[in-house]
Amino acid sequence: MTIGLFIPCYIDQLYPHVGQATVAIIERLGYEVGFPEGQTCCGQPMSNSGYAAMGDDLIRTFSKLFESYEHIVSPSASCLLHLKEKLEARHDPLAHRIHELTEFLHDIVPADRVSRLNAQFPHRVGLHQSCHGLRGLGLARPSECMITDFSKPARLLAAVQGLELVPLDRPDECCGFGGTFAVFEPDVSVAMGRDRIQDHLSHGAEFITSTDMSCLMHLGGLMGRSGARAKAIHIAEILASQPLRS
Repeated sequence: MTIGLFIPCYIDQLYPHVGQATVAIIERLGYEVGFPEGQTCCGQPMSNSGYAAMGDDLIRTFSKLFESYEHIVSPSASCLLHLKEKLEARHDPLAHRIHELTEFLHDIVPADRVSRLNAQFPHRVGLHQSCHGLRGLGLARPSECMITDFSKPARLLAAVQGLELVPLDRPDECCGFGGTFAVFEPDVSVAMGRDRIQDHLSHGAEFITSTDMSCLMHLGGLMGRSGARAKAIHIAEILASQPLRS
């Protein structure tokens, strides 16, 4: 089977190693990777800024490029949620064939295949469960919901050899990035980000991971400027056992 791979523009331009890690994971599972070269931005920045109509062509382009794939995977919960909502509004069946990476590994790939990853990461790791993945895609239980606790990313990380997942006081709190929110409300955004970082650091996290590189960009930038020893790393890099980047 060939898996369609959607790489968001900011990962393509700023964090290509996350895309490379995603490819390594899919191939290690025994699948082929299809990467339509005409793919572009998902349109979320325009939509968040009040110009949703400007992104309509991007949704149509996405649908045309990926219509032949049974499954499409992306290492970005926020971009994928935007695509899913837009495609559902168009009654496009593709909306039910796109998956965030950990959702794909947890829900679609057979367990015996997932065990082939055999990832090793001997570090203390804090999991930041991003708002889009948590409340939009249902990757974990939001604390306000009175249902059985679960976390798909956490279950995958629990299988990584040597990795210790640290507890957090507030495991599902926003990091403060919020895309354009960080631009229009920088002081609030920074305060929220520093608060989240402190929660991780106070429990001894060496790394902060997430399904969203946008959140990690925000948290990683704050940690870099403050001199914190912890680093941000996308969950794909951990699951692929990729070399660490400074």
